[in-house]
Order: sequence, then structure tokens, then C-alpha cells
Amino acid sequence: MEVIKEQIKNLPMIFRIARYEDKATYQSHYLGLAWQILNPLIQIAIYYFVFGFGMNAKSGSDASYIEWMLAGIIPWFFISAVILQGANSIYNKIGMVSKMNFPMSILPNITIVSNLTSYFTMMVILLGLLAINGTPITIYWGQYLYYFVAMIAFLFSVTLFNATISVLVRDYYIMLQSVMRVLFYVTGIVWNLETMLPQWLVDLLKLNPIYYVVNGFRETFLMNKGFWESPSYTMYFWLITLTLLFVGATLHMKFRERFVDYL
Repeated sequence: MEVIKEQIKNLPMIFRIARYEDKATYQSHYLGLAWQILNPLIQIAIYYFVFGFGMNAKSGSDASYIEWMLAGIIPWFFISAVILQGANSIYNKIGMVSKMNFPMSILPNITIVSNLTSYFTMMVILLGLLAINGTPITIYWGQYLYYFVAMIAFLFSVTLFNATISVLVRDYYIMLQSVMRVLFYVTGIVWNLETMLPQWLVDLLKLNPIYYVVNGFRETFLMNKGFWESPSYTMYFWLITLTLLFVGATLHMKFRERFVDYL
């Protein structure tokens, strides 16, 4: 509860610092913040060429492959960036914030907010493509808000946990980088798990909570399926999220007064 209160109390500060960090990161680049959009667009083009053309991957639904891929890869880019940047958020700033009256628990949230600009811009591109292709708007599109909240809740929980562990054990961050590379493929971002793997293996890979979010985006915009149709899977996702939040917050409150000692 203390960690959640700190987020609410310092919400204006979180947005101010995130906006400043965005400008500081790209201030020496000619294209500036445009790189937040260009980088993911270049990667999407490469993945579409390799998997859409080279490997002739299919969406496994009525949607085109590019629509299916975008609906999954856009939240993945956001999730991946936040998890990796957030894991180092406390470590990179511990020397500065330890000398100030500054709640360190908001640092992971700053990472989330700073990546929202790129995420929302990419979502506009996705919606534009759906409109061009004549994809009908259905009532299921309304559950986008649910999946967005679920994604933010999961990211804050896992990032608070990762940021704390990364200070205590530096090897953890290196391991996390490798894990995220593997998760890109086993989450089914660029290929459909359902059509290429046996069902028992698909069920095992679905234990990854990121799959719940990514597949939820696809079900919202392309498959007309509600999250309430999978109640046990929804309960599992929120159980994982709340457990990560509890463990991460507990470890954070226990060790944050001694973070400097681990540098």
C-alpha cells in the first residue's frame, strides 16, 4: 500500500521526469523524438519481410498477417522496452536519488510513462491500417481499455520486482536480457503458436503472462473474443500480477534504504 500511495502522490513528478528524459535521450539526434517511431517501424518492416514473405507465416484467422503481427508486436515493443529499461531504472539513478528526498519506487513508473508516446503513436498506425482494410469496429474494441490497464499493472509489478533484484544481483539483468530474447519467439509475436505447435505445448507457453496481453490485443481488434470468455486464464494473469506486486513491493521496502551499499 505504501508503494501504491507513492505512485499516486508523485504522479505529476513521474510525468515531468519522463518528459525530460525523452528529450534528453534524443537531444543530440537530428531527428530527435522521431526515432521513437522510426526504430519500431524499421523492425516491423524487417520482421514482416522475413516472416510474412520469406517464411510465408499466416495469422491463423481471417485477419491479414500484417494486421495480426502489428496487433501483437506493438504491445510487445512497449512491454519489452519497459521491462529492460525498468530493470535498470533504480540502479542507474541510485547515486542521485539517494541524496534527495525522492521515492525510488516511482522510477519504474517513469520508464513506463516515457515509452507511452511511442506506444500510442504505433497504436494510431495500427488503427489506421485496420480502417484502410475495412476491418469493422465491434463492441469488443471497448475491452482495449481493460487490456491496457492489465498491461500497465503487470508492467509496474514486474518492473518494480526486476529493478529491486537488479540492484541486489547484477547478473540478474544480463539474464533478463537473454530471457526477453527467448520470450519474443515463444510468445508468438511473429508466428502463430496455435497453428505450429502441439496443443499441450501451446498451453504450457500460455503460462507466460505476456501472452495473455498480446493475445488479448489480437482478440480485441481482430478475433471478436472477450476476456470474460476465459475466466480461469484471466484469474491466473491477475494472480501472477498481484503476486509480483506484493513480492516486488516487499523487497523494495526492505532493501531500498541499503541500495547504495550494493553499488
